[in-house]
Amino acid sequence: MNIKESKPVVKLTLSAMFMAIGLVLPFFTGQIPQIGKLLLPMHIPVFLCGLICGWQYGLGVGFALPLIRSLLIGMPKLFPTAAAMAFELAVYGLVVGILYWRSHRQNIISLYCSMILAMIAGRVVWGIAQIVLLGFGGTQFTWQMFIAGALIDAIPGIILQLVLIPAIITALNRAGLISPSGRKQAVQNGEV
Repeated sequence: MNIKESKPVVKLTLSAMFMAIGLVLPFFTGQIPQIGKLLLPMHIPVFLCGLICGWQYGLGVGFALPLIRSLLIGMPKLFPTAAAMAFELAVYGLVVGILYWRSHRQNIISLYCSMILAMIAGRVVWGIAQIVLLGFGGTQFTWQMFIAGALIDAIPGIILQLVLIPAIITALNRAGLISPSGRKQAVQNGEV
C-alpha cells in the first residue's frame, strides 16, 4: 500500500506514531544534556510527518508535539521555549509538506530544497515567536540570541536532519511505501 494514496485514517495513525516518536526520541538524546539539545530530536519526526503524510498532518504534529511534551514531561519548559517551538515546528511540517508534495519532481534535490526552505522559515517564525513571548515577560530577544539559538547551537541538529531524513525518505521510496506518483495523484485529487 502506498502511504500517499492511503485513506486519512492511515495518515492520522502515522501522525500519531510520529507524535509518539517525538515524545520519546529526546529521552535517547537527552542523556547527555550538552549534546542532546543540540541534536534537535523533536524536529525529525515533524519533518518526516510533513513529508510522508502531508502538510496538514505535519502542521498539527509540529504544533502539538512540544506543547504536549512540555505538559507531560516538563521538558521543554512551557514558556517561552515550548510555546515558541510549537510555532517553529508547525512551520517545518507545513512548509516541507507543501513544497515537497507540490514539487514537479520528487527527487533528492526537491527534498533538500524543501527541507532547507522549511528550516529557514521555521527559524524565522521561532525568532518572531521569541520576540513576542519574551516581550510579554519583559525580556528583550537580541540578534545575538537569535543567531545562537537558530543557527550556531542548531548546526549539529541541522546536519543530522540533512543526513537522516533524506536517507529515510529514500529508503521508503525504494520500498514502495511512498512514491512520487502517489504524491502527484494526491495533488491532482485535491488532497494537498
